[in-house]
Amino acid sequence: MRILLLTLYFAPDIAANAVIMTELAEELASLGHQVTVVTAFPHYASNVIDHRYRGRLVQREEHRGIRIIRTYLYTSPQKARFLVRFLNYVSFNLLSTIAGIFSGPQDVILAPSPPLTVGVSAWIIGRLKRIPNVYNVQDINPDVLIKLGILRNPLGIAFSKWLERFVYRHSTHITVLSEGFYRNLASKGVPPSKLTIIPNFVDIDFIRPLPSRNGFRKKLDLQERFVVLYAGNLGHSQDIECLLACADLLRDRHDIAFVIVGNGSRKPRMEALASEMNLPNVRFLPFQPREQVPEIYAAADASLVMLKKDIAVDSVPSKAYTIMASARPIIAAVDPGSDAWDLVERAQCGICVPPEDPHALAEAIKTLHADPDLRARMGRNGRNHVVRYFNPKAVAQQYHELLAKLLDGRR
Repeated sequence: MRILLLTLYFAPDIAANAVIMTELAEELASLGHQVTVVTAFPHYASNVIDHRYRGRLVQREEHRGIRIIRTYLYTSPQKARFLVRFLNYVSFNLLSTIAGIFSGPQDVILAPSPPLTVGVSAWIIGRLKRIPNVYNVQDINPDVLIKLGILRNPLGIAFSKWLERFVYRHSTHITVLSEGFYRNLASKGVPPSKLTIIPNFVDIDFIRPLPSRNGFRKKLDLQERFVVLYAGNLGHSQDIECLLACADLLRDRHDIAFVIVGNGSRKPRMEALASEMNLPNVRFLPFQPREQVPEIYAAADASLVMLKKDIAVDSVPSKAYTIMASARPIIAAVDPGSDAWDLVERAQCGICVPPEDPHALAEAIKTLHADPDLRARMGRNGRNHVVRYFNPKAVAQQYHELLAKLLDGRR
């Protein structure tokens, strides 16, 4: 099968989507499929195009037998501005559509969000090549953008909702990450026959249980402290204010340290807020090289999943799988009844607390701090759960079966 993967992020970018789509492409290639990737120049870590790609519109590469076509996109360190984000998406969609059209023959297109507009590109390419397109919903937009207040203009909201309906209507098939996503799209009129639940996954060989007393922890001089880790994007969805308020409540607990690893549009504001609060127990670090990720998660005694109120119902943080694979307990500050909450409870791999509640978060941290056996048991439970249900080979096999079924139905 010849598969065109149309994705904004791909290795060496370190966004969660980049990691997932790179590993998915590798697994599909290992199943014997010919995979072509159309993606953007690497830019995620600093919102600036990697210096090796500047001054170009298109570059062709190969990654482990996968053909890659990279395209220019507009970037700016001021990613939080709507105009910057708009130009970023439009430039990528325009050039990636052209690149996809001239990328050679394929049998099927797989297009993961975000952005929502990638579904339009997939439809255009599919129409011209007369092949089916599968839209993969990683976040439900514009719902998240509206709830966060990023999208407030009535015309912008109306257009985005129209665009969402257009993409759902013109996708040959749609894959969603969870039952909650399935219900959301079904409530918007997407026929159940057009929907398939396929979760994300984690590389269980790369992210694995390792000693907590490792080089990363030693470098930060945290050998004797209880380390609470947040690793990932620092954007509008993540409730870092709650994390900092929790750190303030625990400022007199000198045996507890908070480590925040990542970048994002709101990182400068969060660093400034931590400085204003004079928090001695909080450290900010930029994104680290991918090869260090297993040590980073292993260095934690507990890791956080933090989403603002009403966001978890439209988002499944893939970092939860990474924490589970590292055999560390999760503290999930998410909406009760959300997919993330249900995952933690079902796997018995951590503690769930309501979002935007620093006191509840602090109590969860103190509970895990006081009970090493509980931490170890939750860590083992999480590891066993992802090994069984969320490993790359199992998920790639689900995509293989879906794509093959779509093609068989067209013959």
